Amino acid sequence: MASEEGWCVVTGGRGFAARHLVEMLIRLNTYCVRIADLGPTIELEPSEQLGLLGQALHSGRAQYVSVDLRNKAQLLKAFEGVEAVFHMAAPNSSINNYQLHYSVSVEGTKNVIDACVELKVKRLIYTSSPSVVFDGVHGINNGNESLPYPPSHNDHYSATKAEGEALVIKANGTSGLLTCCIRPSSIFGPGDRLLVPSLVDAAKAGKSKFIIGDGNNVYDFTYVENVAHAHICADRALASEGTISEKAAGQAYFITNMESIKFWEFMSLILEGLGYQRPSIKIPVFVIMPIAHLVEWIYRLLGPYGMKVPQLTPSRIRLTSCTRSFDCSKAKDRLDYAPIITLQEGIRRTIESYPHLRAENQLKFEREGPSKASVYLGSGRVADTLLWKDKKQTFTTLLVLIAIYVNFIASENTFITALTKLLLYSSIGLFIHGILPARILGYTVEKMPTSWFHLSEDMSDQIALSVASSWNFAVNALKSLAEGNNWELFFEVVFSLFVLSFLGAFSLKSLYTIGLILAFIAFYVYEKKEEDIDSLFIKTHTFGCKLKSDLTKKFLTSKKID
Repeated sequence: MASEEGWCVVTGGRGFAARHLVEMLIRLNTYCVRIADLGPTIELEPSEQLGLLGQALHSGRAQYVSVDLRNKAQLLKAFEGVEAVFHMAAPNSSINNYQLHYSVSVEGTKNVIDACVELKVKRLIYTSSPSVVFDGVHGINNGNESLPYPPSHNDHYSATKAEGEALVIKANGTSGLLTCCIRPSSIFGPGDRLLVPSLVDAAKAGKSKFIIGDGNNVYDFTYVENVAHAHICADRALASEGTISEKAAGQAYFITNMESIKFWEFMSLILEGLGYQRPSIKIPVFVIMPIAHLVEWIYRLLGPYGMKVPQLTPSRIRLTSCTRSFDCSKAKDRLDYAPIITLQEGIRRTIESYPHLRAENQLKFEREGPSKASVYLGSGRVADTLLWKDKKQTFTTLLVLIAIYVNFIASENTFITALTKLLLYSSIGLFIHGILPARILGYTVEKMPTSWFHLSEDMSDQIALSVASSWNFAVNALKSLAEGNNWELFFEVVFSLFVLSFLGAFSLKSLYTIGLILAFIAFYVYEKKEEDIDSLFIKTHTFGCKLKSDLTKKFLTSKKID
């Protein structure tokens, strides 16, 4: 058993990779482990209750502490008497909320460093990400640690992770604290609640048949046990005497399975292993990207009203269409890291760990879940309205939109006149609603709380950040265009402007009418006839691909004859 002083802390200890690290630390008997996470108490899954973690918690070799990284006092209490801290806590990368990521990955990391220095903790190992060197535009082929941070990142998660990483590296040597940063690439394995479940959801919604881009982008994936092993290698290197710890400290390290593979081939192996069809239909990035921007813009507007975080976002399109492979030589040389589980074995174990997600176990439940139309609309209040699930809400929304059309669009008023009329009608309506009694003819009149009209500081900050983010994205796009070497971005911009110019040929009255009809009819029809429409789309796409192939062959043949 580990000695009384041999304690370590794993922040975010109930996260995907952190759970595997905790179990590995317990199994190796190097430390007693203090698991730090947000929950007030630890809730073990059945397999954990009977396994190593349950036994360690019962025997006292492991402890759970509730910690918020933004609360330094809680960290000081959690870090008392520990030798090493594995800082793995981070918000969900799919939530692109700058305030959330900054408060945890930057301010929280500052608190972790300060607590380590104050309590004389010997070693701090920070879980970073390869995305800290990814700008979302240029692919990375066998990149090493000499790559600099880009001027702008793919998303807020990556940008704040880079800031946190820089803080940890800078803190190396402060009051004897030794630090290093681990950059595991695309983690997968048993217990993952993001990658595999998202793939299966996409397969059930009929979206897994599509490949974004040409399908040749190469990736490095890392099995979760190898990620845990890399953290332990880093701790051992820092704990060593002499030149080993000197070379290891104050550095960042890429961690992979050292077996690069095409991104879409990896996805296909997972899907086929679970009994689903592998992706086969290729969609160019410049076609899908404007749609992703539109989806993201709609989410910014409708997110506060129940729309769930969409899967189709610009940052995800960039991640799935670019090459991202990394060189692990530095980790091998300075940390003595080498994968302990091969990629093939990791994929096999991953597939075996999800029997409940296999296709044959989903068929009988497939129609019980939300329809594809509902999923596309976010499965919230927006979906209920446009799919006529809540008829009262649908009719109310229709009446409001028709009233807006009649009073402001069909009348062809100037902008000032239309705005004045809107404010006038709103004022009259609010005044009448305010003087109504609490009950009329037995019906309760629900009064509108003043909080409905209050714009909180958080909401104001989010709006300001969204505007700034959109502006910075546009400026970066213009810079890339000015360099003249990004054809993908050029075609994307041309296509977007072409669509806008096409829409600009229609009057506002026509666009509003068509949009209103499509919104309340097209999604409803698709939900009722989704199998027939999907089948028709696949046949049309197949015919288009065949036609393109035939025309290309004829062109090449005629060229040879000439």
